[in-house]
Amino acid sequence: MIGGGITGAGIARDAAGRGLRVALVEAGDLAHGTSSRSSRLIHGGLRYLETLDFRLVFEASAERRRLLALASHLVHPLPFLFPVFRNGPVGRRKLQAGMWLYDGLSLFRNIARHRMLSRREVAAAEPALRTEDVVGAALYYDASVDDARLALANARGAHEAGAAVVPHAEVVSFPRDGAGVRGARVRDRISGATVEVRARVVLNATGPWSDVVRRLADPRARPRLRPTKGVHIMVSRERLQNRTAITFRSPVDGRVMFVLPWGDFSYVGTTDTDYHGAPGDVRADEADVRYLLDSANSIFPGARLTGADVVSTWAGLRPLLAPPETEGGRTESATSREHEIWTDRSGLLNVAGGKLTTYRVMAAEAADAAAALLRERHGVESRESGTADLPLPAAPREPWDDFAARVRAAAAEVGLDEAAAIHLARYYGEEATAVIDEIRRDPSLGTRLVASLPYLRAEIARAVRHEMTLTLEDLLVRRMHLFYEARDGGLDVAREVAGRMAAEPGIGWDAAEVERQVERYRAAVAASRGFG
Repeated sequence: MIGGGITGAGIARDAAGRGLRVALVEAGDLAHGTSSRSSRLIHGGLRYLETLDFRLVFEASAERRRLLALASHLVHPLPFLFPVFRNGPVGRRKLQAGMWLYDGLSLFRNIARHRMLSRREVAAAEPALRTEDVVGAALYYDASVDDARLALANARGAHEAGAAVVPHAEVVSFPRDGAGVRGARVRDRISGATVEVRARVVLNATGPWSDVVRRLADPRARPRLRPTKGVHIMVSRERLQNRTAITFRSPVDGRVMFVLPWGDFSYVGTTDTDYHGAPGDVRADEADVRYLLDSANSIFPGARLTGADVVSTWAGLRPLLAPPETEGGRTESATSREHEIWTDRSGLLNVAGGKLTTYRVMAAEAADAAAALLRERHGVESRESGTADLPLPAAPREPWDDFAARVRAAAAEVGLDEAAAIHLARYYGEEATAVIDEIRRDPSLGTRLVASLPYLRAEIARAVRHEMTLTLEDLLVRRMHLFYEARDGGLDVAREVAGRMAAEPGIGWDAAEVERQVERYRAAVAASRGFG
């Protein structure tokens, strides 16, 4: 299994749960690519109604409902406001019809049914929103998610089911026999050692890197992807003053966009432009940031956002499947979000396309394909997928409000405020109490790394011991989010964090390696903020 993003981690969890022997290798950190650079939404896909992708909306709505139940610490209900403007591209009646269809495709089992608001109700709900030409709005519901931690939870679930999960392990070549690839040669990017892993089925779930891996197995493999770049910018929420999530159309190109709340921040996204460079080089550029600022200012004119307001950016690649040549004129936004599973002539099994919300379905279907190959070619039997009803690791066993109250009470006993308590509940689920117990034993671990953010020193050791964290960037970008939320990207505490990591068993960095880790992290921060 190659690829430690949300799809690969989901496949490994599904396949290991069937009783199959599974090894997952990932060239970087878990979720270091697209799976930690999304819009952080679990949603039915309202805009896909315009492209008549009803099956995708139905499937995504079902998965949204499932994830709200199976990962309530990571997936949370989020209200959205979709304003209607006089002479705009979407009128009130058309939007209302779309909302009824959206609710209907969820079998009217969404978080709550939509509600149409009057102009006055819109002004009361979002006072900072543009008032000119507003004739009303729709209030509807989807869900937010910490995308990186959702992928991590699946990787941990795979490990708990018996899979070997190895980040920072890069496939460099494929051993072959007469039937095709039969494993992979893997280089440990930490130690430099290379090992050969034998496997009866090799599955490529590397997202934007899919064609790169396919050509490694067969230099004549024809490209299958049409990668498009999606950029987001993070700003202080007090600058926009949005109370809910806002869905709107950019005045620049008419694309459906979002302004989304994230604690004390809001982020704006996303772009959707064809990308032709190396997947690892994707960055937000000046044009991307200007487009997002102009779009946000059109809906919140009082904000007058400039580049100086941008706390951070992130850019990811959607691994979309290229449309058939007969549909070659499709725009980036109109390119299908459906996924596909196929076997190359090299024998490599591949999965690509799809979206974050439907990762579990993609994973189950890819595991089905692998299980079928094992059965047909090698007589290996396995169980059916069990992930549809299997909670993710650390998912609370009680209603969210009851669980959050329990964590708040335990946190208060060790002197943590409510913000820190809710942060622990959302990040660690049932394991939040283990973090609190560490603070009870050593109260200094309950102090914040950055005064304005809820991240605690107790989380550093936990990330190394329980969350497969091997580099400073792993920790500050994807286990915590100081990279995105601290104005300096967390550079002020980077050396301290690296020093604490170095003291953990299994890390063992000397002073020179601590310095290298800090400098690599400094370069990553600069790249995310170097948009001009």
